[in-house]
Amino acid sequence: MADDEMTVSWKDVEKMLDKGKTEGALELLRQVDPQGTEATTLRLAGKAIHMQAVKSGSSSEYRKSAKLLRDAVKMNPRDKQSNSLYNQIRNEMQDKGISETVIPKLLNNGTPTPAGLFAVTAALLVVLGGLQFIGTTQEFEDGEAIMRITWTDNAGIFHDENITIALHRAEAPLHVENFILLSQSGRYNNVIFHRVIDNFMIQSGDFEYNNGQGGYTGTWYGYCNGKTTDADGNDYTAETCALSQWSLPGEHENGLKHGPGSLAAAHAGLNTDGSQFYIVPSDSVPDHLDWNEEKDCTTKSCHTVYGTVTEGLEFIDSISEVPTDSNKPINDVTIVSVIITDDGIKDTEDPWYQFW
Repeated sequence: MADDEMTVSWKDVEKMLDKGKTEGALELLRQVDPQGTEATTLRLAGKAIHMQAVKSGSSSEYRKSAKLLRDAVKMNPRDKQSNSLYNQIRNEMQDKGISETVIPKLLNNGTPTPAGLFAVTAALLVVLGGLQFIGTTQEFEDGEAIMRITWTDNAGIFHDENITIALHRAEAPLHVENFILLSQSGRYNNVIFHRVIDNFMIQSGDFEYNNGQGGYTGTWYGYCNGKTTDADGNDYTAETCALSQWSLPGEHENGLKHGPGSLAAAHAGLNTDGSQFYIVPSDSVPDHLDWNEEKDCTTKSCHTVYGTVTEGLEFIDSISEVPTDSNKPINDVTIVSVIITDDGIKDTEDPWYQFW
């Protein structure tokens, strides 16, 4: 809880920013909250650096402002000002071609860049060789997503709630990246949970048809509906594979198992993972979907777990019990939005209070 002195200082900062005095505003924030313990401090700092970025056009300043706003949203997901400004900054960065992180761009107008080709090749070697991503824990950690869902429960009561999901990027880097790309592009907005089975799982992510027949990856991962080559043995590319067929390889050997709250990839066969996913309620442990060393995933279903519900599992339970007709909810269960509050990439920059 912020004290009175800090609250007064925030108001002074707002006045400074209204007058365009960004450096003075940042200096005052450093004085009153040097460790950045308050979401409002991070929001105002992000706003100040964004104002500087607009004038300078600096990619670095855009990234710093986005990071501060991302941290502010993570600290207080219900802060509408932080969410609004964060989305505004991300849209500006997208228009300017500025990535939110310093990861090399993998695609250029749908064509893989050299970095993208390297990433795809590396991914293929991992899958074909049966190897795990080695050392990813040095680069990645758990990210976080806030999924807002509306539904009418089995008592006829309407709900509008947020679900917090930890995204296990170190264990499933491709699936988490794909989920983040689709979320940030708004693909999941207003998509329904088209398949709900009590005591098992709730499934969504078909942004094409909302019936389980569609959806694809957020970028090209080297797989076309589960295959890397066509009938003539030619390698598929982003140009020769229809967008609707883009898929990514399974990461089911990552050691993560199904349990209450698990977020996992739905698919129609090995390496056909795309945009669809399911979440496991608290009364279900579908371990028959797990991989083990004796299991042949070409004939038996192996699914990649890449996230866990950390807050709001009771809402998943409620959704799993809604009335259905042939496993489709009678009343729509709708994803309003998915906001990524942490991308799971370890920050190597200086602490916020040093760089601003």
